[in-house]
Amino acid sequence: MSDTLKVDFIVYPEHGRPFTADAVYVPSGEPKPVVIFTHGFKGFKDWGHFNLLAKYFAEQGFMFIKFNFAYNGTTIEDYSDVHDLEAFGNNNFCLELDDLKALIDLVHNVEEPLPYKEMNAKQLYLIGHSRGGGSVILKAAEDTRVKAVATWAAVNKFDQRWDELEVDKWKNEGVQWITNARTGQKMPMYYQIMENYLANKQRLEIPKVIKDMKQPLLILHGEEDETLPVLMAHDLKSWKPDAEMHLLPGADHSFGGKHPYEANELPEAARRAADLSIEFFRKHA
Repeated sequence: MSDTLKVDFIVYPEHGRPFTADAVYVPSGEPKPVVIFTHGFKGFKDWGHFNLLAKYFAEQGFMFIKFNFAYNGTTIEDYSDVHDLEAFGNNNFCLELDDLKALIDLVHNVEEPLPYKEMNAKQLYLIGHSRGGGSVILKAAEDTRVKAVATWAAVNKFDQRWDELEVDKWKNEGVQWITNARTGQKMPMYYQIMENYLANKQRLEIPKVIKDMKQPLLILHGEEDETLPVLMAHDLKSWKPDAEMHLLPGADHSFGGKHPYEANELPEAARRAADLSIEFFRKHA
């Protein structure tokens, strides 16, 4: 197998805060199907095994693009980890959909910075992990340029945990503090995300929007997911009965990944999820 090539680039969405992305592929001069990978809450594009995942897809004949949501807490100067907590606190679902739109637009731009001779934009697929799984469902429902979607350990709705929070206190104080178990950071989540959701509920309510989604959907979920229960996968399947669903025995929420990830090979669960996604995308070329 030829060596993979990685292109780093910056995307400039309409809301004005740029974000970093990279595309990994095996140069051949032939157009390849494109996969855009979407991270989840507290995630970022270079977390854990995600670079190995990009290489794996590239070696299977895809161009694999991963990116940081503009407000995920990274910056274009330092995207090695989440550190801009003010940006993190100001993230919301519409901003994330705007970021996905900007990236999809760029894939169809046929100018720099991407290697467009190596891309087939008509075969554009989305993968979303965790909260990113909700985002890719919503984006596909409103963007026919997306050919098919795979969710990995996806949420079934965006407001599913807010009833556990002290919403009145959150509204009055304007902020909830979320602990990052990996770093110990106290991460702000400003009440504006609730306001954004309520103001755009028709666009953001996954149980309803998924029913309007025309593209094929693959639902993957680990049976040992410690963060989001397997019931969420069953919910998504019930709302879109023609979806294909696989529950992965022994797989946790991150499909065997952690940060930092020192091994040179993908975790077994992540490789299985990748193989199922690759098979699904090829079936819906």
